[in-house]
Amino acid sequence: MTRHCFELRIRPELLDDYIARHTPVRPEMLAEIAAAGRRNYSLFLAEGGRLVGYYETDDAAAQAYLAASPIAARWEAEMAPYFLGLDGRPDQAATALTEIFHLADQLDAARRSPAPEESTAS
Repeated sequence: MTRHCFELRIRPELLDDYIARHTPVRPEMLAEIAAAGRRNYSLFLAEGGRLVGYYETDDAAAQAYLAASPIAARWEAEMAPYFLGLDGRPDQAATALTEIFHLADQLDAARRSPAPEESTAS
């Protein structure tokens, strides 16, 4: 499984409309996201229109599926005007964020190998 996180900036004057467009998302787009294999998909909104998204997939086919989907293409074309500084479809041009910590991964690694001893400097 691969975890994906991304960031976009929503135009402040369009925030309320953007939220309304996602409350709820059209059923055919929801079905297309699920058919692509994305799971645990969430969008989080911060001050100033900063949008952070997260989802999980089993392989790269999910991105390719949505990139080729006419339903996703229509949705992304409708969403594009809401974002600042994009060159291309929002789902293709969002800024990917690098994961630097994941609790389950580190717990699994800690169980497999003994923890290094802490040094005590005098």
